[in-house]
Amino acid sequence: PTPAKRFSRTSKKLASPRSPRPPAQPRAATANLPIGSQCARVPELFAYTDGACSGNPGPGGWGVLLIARDGETVVKERALSGGAPQTTNNRMELQAAIEALEALGRPSEITVVTDSTYVKNGVTGWIEGWKRNGWKTSAKKPVKNEDLWRALDDAQARHQVTWEWIKGHAGHEENERADELARAGMKPFKPPKD
Repeated sequence: PTPAKRFSRTSKKLASPRSPRPPAQPRAATANLPIGSQCARVPELFAYTDGACSGNPGPGGWGVLLIARDGETVVKERALSGGAPQTTNNRMELQAAIEALEALGRPSEITVVTDSTYVKNGVTGWIEGWKRNGWKTSAKKPVKNEDLWRALDDAQARHQVTWEWIKGHAGHEENERADELARAGMKPFKPPKD
């Protein structure tokens, strides 16, 4: 975690438009309960992540909006952000995903929603080949941002993660909020305007 990391907690019901959500999955934990026993529903967890950079490279920030939903009701919400003085947009996108997964206190089932095809394609496809090739691309070149890809691979290993891509700056409320958090995380690292 970065030293500039800031936390805030809020809880409210979100308005439409909503980002796409996968259908609720039955929880395996209820399968072995005695007939007639009552069991509270486990909320669905979502992480909306984004990165920002002023110049590329330049000062950058990352933002995460963690939401626990019980059906359509937001049960809990947590906003995270941070940044770095000299970075790239891709590094901040990766850092946001890492921070989202590391913020979970125990192994969880979570949907991570990103507007970065770099993160989505990397974590759901390219990473397995990179690991097989000793962290080299198919062209036998070193993987860019290997340190963060390794950290993301480690962070997701303890969770059951579903990765979704969403178009950025397209009116999805949660993605717009993650973008605001990323810009707020970048702000302390931007030089003052004249």
